[in-house]
Amino acid sequence: MIAELNNANKIYKTPAGNFTALQPTSLQLNEGELLLIIGPSGSGKTTLLSLIGCLIDPTEGSLMIDGLQVENLSAKKMAKIRLNTIGFVFQQFNLLAPLTAEDNVAFPLKMQKRPSSEIKRRTMEALKKVEMYDHRKKLPKQLSGGQQQRIAIARALVTDPKIVLCDEPTASLDKDSMEIVMKELKQLAKNGKSVAVVTHDPRLTQYADRAVEVKNGKVYPIELTDKNIDIH
Repeated sequence: MIAELNNANKIYKTPAGNFTALQPTSLQLNEGELLLIIGPSGSGKTTLLSLIGCLIDPTEGSLMIDGLQVENLSAKKMAKIRLNTIGFVFQQFNLLAPLTAEDNVAFPLKMQKRPSSEIKRRTMEALKKVEMYDHRKKLPKQLSGGQQQRIAIARALVTDPKIVLCDEPTASLDKDSMEIVMKELKQLAKNGKSVAVVTHDPRLTQYADRAVEVKNGKVYPIELTDKNIDIH
């Protein structure tokens, strides 16, 4: 186990009253496992991922990352966990448009103030892992959607995080690109990472080691043998 939510929820205060985005939830993320978090839009699955990723704090309950209780840490220490322990992959890629693929991948290492030689070596290794080394000098606009997502995965990998969190990473991709990206994420899990993928696409269950479904802010386990999962 690398991360654990223990009876954690998220409640937002609004002018119309309190809104519960996520009901009390206990969930573990394990090394060497691809966890699929599925559910329709607005179900609470992105809130769940944001809690695990230390992007928001639980209203109640607790979160442990790599043996460290994190909900009471300072903003600086939380940022350090996000930078060093967690890699993020988003639906819209979030690549920096003026930077080449190589420079986008190197960016987190520069934030960590790594030596230049190490940045170069680790960036090249990450690009080769996702088979994008030959495209390293291209700008994001010169790459296809699938290629941009693979660069985003390389950027998430380059710091060697223990956890890789993906929010709808295949939603903007065609079928062939989706398969390439999911096989790469599956391989990351096989190599010992804890990979969590948020999606509304039940086709991705074939890549999962474990799956949960989020409905109206509640989290339910899913039997992966069920081929008739229906998400609307």
